[in-house]
Amino acid sequence: MLIPRQKTPSLSVPLVGGGTFDLASEGAERGVVVCFYRGLHCPICANYLTELEKQTAAFAERGVTTVALSSDTQERAEGMAEKIKASSLRVGYGLDLSKAREWGLYVSTSRGKTSIGIEEPDLFAEPGLFLVSPDQSLYYGSVQTMPFVRPHFSELVAALDFAIANNYPARGEYTGAV
Repeated sequence: MLIPRQKTPSLSVPLVGGGTFDLASEGAERGVVVCFYRGLHCPICANYLTELEKQTAAFAERGVTTVALSSDTQERAEGMAEKIKASSLRVGYGLDLSKAREWGLYVSTSRGKTSIGIEEPDLFAEPGLFLVSPDQSLYYGSVQTMPFVRPHFSELVAALDFAIANNYPARGEYTGAV
């Protein structure tokens, strides 16, 4: 389990269009939103990432970068980037599922074709959303077992405004006896 205020696992994947997302060298003023998505086969992911694309400028205004990652192949990730008309949002691919597990993500098995007629991979990670501070410590995290009911990016932007204005610390850091 990831713990707020503690360092997150390493994370490095190739990006659609070239280059690499490497968490250790990200360098944003206030951190990075890392959005793990299920893959091209998921219509809910496409809608979700479309919203993240729309909010990427708002995050950037607050000193936060964005990236969407999956275990999809390059071809499938390119298909997702095209589908969501990604112009600001970086889309990474080839996430190793053992790395997904390090991040606390759940892994599912294929159920064949989805409602949009795209075959699910044999194994893939379920969604997760993280805000990682510049020092690579966890500020915010949410993981899911299903593609449904995800955090809203507009609410995360508003929460950032509050956190910045009030120097609000990451919460959930206590690991002692209860």
